[in-house]
Amino acid sequence: MSIADKQQEIVEEFSMLDGDMEMTINYIMELGEQLPEMSEANKTDDSIVKGCQSKVWLMASEEDGNVKFEADSNTAITKGLVSLLVRVLDGETPDNIMNAEINFPEQIGMNRFIGTQRSNGFAAMIKQMKLYALALGSKSQTGA
Repeated sequence: MSIADKQQEIVEEFSMLDGDMEMTINYIMELGEQLPEMSEANKTDDSIVKGCQSKVWLMASEEDGNVKFEADSNTAITKGLVSLLVRVLDGETPDNIMNAEINFPEQIGMNRFIGTQRSNGFAAMIKQMKLYALALGSKSQTGA
């Protein structure tokens, strides 16, 4: 499934909530609960996403030429938000991640139910994921 397909799937899921604020926030928190557990050993200062109000830990590794993400947060809503990004970008090639246009937040009207601080943090998560992809892509090209 392409990045665009995964984003469309998210848009369709959120459209079923009819813009109900409470149901949407509950759904985001449920998505966070489904995120695979991140090992405590990876929750270091180095893996904290800068620019997030909540603590968000994000790690990436390369597996068969694709980027695998591991993430967690200390707040339920933020964990749900990062889980959406992991769902869209996990298992993709570095090039696909770096060139991805993340447009599902606008399509689901995410700015209506998360504030400016969380929006800035969400943008920081996307930036960090793309930086990991860039680093891992460079590493695989140099054979390091």
